[in-house]
Amino acid sequence: MTLPDQRTMMNTTGQSASLSSRVKEKFQSLFSDDRPLLVRSPGRVNLIGEHTDYNNGFVLPAAIDKAICMAVSARADKELHIVSMDLDSSYHGSIDRLERSPLHWPDYLLGVIQQIQTLGHELGGFNCVFGGDIPLGAGMSSSAALECATAFALNEVFELRLDPLTMVKLSQKAENVFVGVQCGIMDQFASMFGRRNHVIRLDCQSLEYVYFPFNTEGIRIVLLDSNVKHSLASSEYNTRRLQCEAGVRLVQPHYPKVSSLRDVTLPMLETLVAPVDALVYRRCRYVVEENARLLAGTEDLQQGDLEAFGRKMFASHEGLSRDYEVSCEELDFLVDQVKGDPGVIGARMMGGGFGGCTINLVREETIDALVERLTPLYRQAMDKELKVYIGRIENGTSLVII
Repeated sequence: MTLPDQRTMMNTTGQSASLSSRVKEKFQSLFSDDRPLLVRSPGRVNLIGEHTDYNNGFVLPAAIDKAICMAVSARADKELHIVSMDLDSSYHGSIDRLERSPLHWPDYLLGVIQQIQTLGHELGGFNCVFGGDIPLGAGMSSSAALECATAFALNEVFELRLDPLTMVKLSQKAENVFVGVQCGIMDQFASMFGRRNHVIRLDCQSLEYVYFPFNTEGIRIVLLDSNVKHSLASSEYNTRRLQCEAGVRLVQPHYPKVSSLRDVTLPMLETLVAPVDALVYRRCRYVVEENARLLAGTEDLQQGDLEAFGRKMFASHEGLSRDYEVSCEELDFLVDQVKGDPGVIGARMMGGGFGGCTINLVREETIDALVERLTPLYRQAMDKELKVYIGRIENGTSLVII
């Protein structure tokens, strides 16, 4: 497997160029340095394989054409001057005194700084401005994009010589330790390692990965935003992780080599978990079945059988809704409404759950009619406006020159 060239300069045209230009201009208006380093770090979608990453399973994400853009330059002192352009909010601190901020958003950057320091690297102070077009709360991992942008930018500015995988791992650990969300590695990996017109099958146990072409003519990724905001820091996310760990503990006395749900089979669950705890059994069954669906789904992609892949997406949603119980009525409504639509190949909820988006594979010529049909139905049923994002699969975190 060939590592993506993270130093390849991005072709900044269209929306990305506009975002980069605005961030650079904001930086120049605030700081005396008129030539900051610019980094683009994308959000991600995940076609199938949800809540499997922290169970050492498989995921199938891709970087998208919505991203965080960050401008950074080193200071001569130890101070941190960080500006969130979209929130119109500023943070001032010191590289030597990293504490959680009541603003919350600086924690994603401060956690990365802390992890870099933990690795033994010296950092100076820096100025930073960032902005983005990743919809917040829609399940596209704006937090991972921000963490990867920070790691990548500091690696360049302070010449740390960190490799991409190390930056992924420290970004994940920053969210685990400093922010306090026990996320898996998928979001950061997809943001850093994304490749245009490809999805990534990532083995979250070994971190081996394979790119699969996903440049299907006439098919677009359509995200239907429920307009319900969720927080991965909620107790429900961490509770699911604890329930999966509980299932593993019930299996281990009989199968000592089992270290995670990745090693567990359905017969093991039926014999050892179901009689003890029906709820834990359902949680674990979903994860085991989702791993199997993903592996079979990549075979579908290799064979060009999108119809079969789409059926697995619908099955994934059913498991997430009924067994893992991380969906909500709005997401279920959106998936139910596209079942049987000849223009929709597959659909499911995406992300941590309890809101956010459904991801849909839609025939391009039917997108307008689909949106026109769903928008009033969703408004009437849920008393909420439906937002729609039509995505392209893009490259991962990279330098930008404009």
